[in-house]
Amino acid sequence: MKKHPLDKLMNRLSLLVLLGTAVFLVLYWKDIPQKVPMHFNAAGQIDRWGSKAELLILPVIAWLLYLLMTVVEQFPGAWNTGVKVTEENRERVYALLGHMLSTLKFLIMVMFAWITLWCALAKPLPVWFLPVVLGAVFGDMIYWLVRVFRAR
Repeated sequence: MKKHPLDKLMNRLSLLVLLGTAVFLVLYWKDIPQKVPMHFNAAGQIDRWGSKAELLILPVIAWLLYLLMTVVEQFPGAWNTGVKVTEENRERVYALLGHMLSTLKFLIMVMFAWITLWCALAKPLPVWFLPVVLGAVFGDMIYWLVRVFRAR
């Protein structure tokens, strides 16, 4: 399938966020405290501290997720669409699900970047972080799935 401009934009923005996170860590590594928060409770309070080196796990996971989601995007026939895919609706359904994957990928990269930055700054997450992330991720999924069901 040909990539839609929205998907191209989301992929470029996702890469920009990943690269920006890596550049931030390289430039500010010496200023990051030796102990950083590595886990937060639902209210955003720090409930586990770790070494500065553990901070590298977050961008590695983000890159792996980016790569995995990019590979998954290439095989729309393997997706569980939730609707019957026919010759008539195939292009519409796969395009909409591709949009969902690309926007989810971007949201996940932003989430990992935010958490990495907050950990590097040794700050608790804002109390609004979890509800906003959950609302954004599930809201995005619901939006695209409703469009898929209407497009069938």
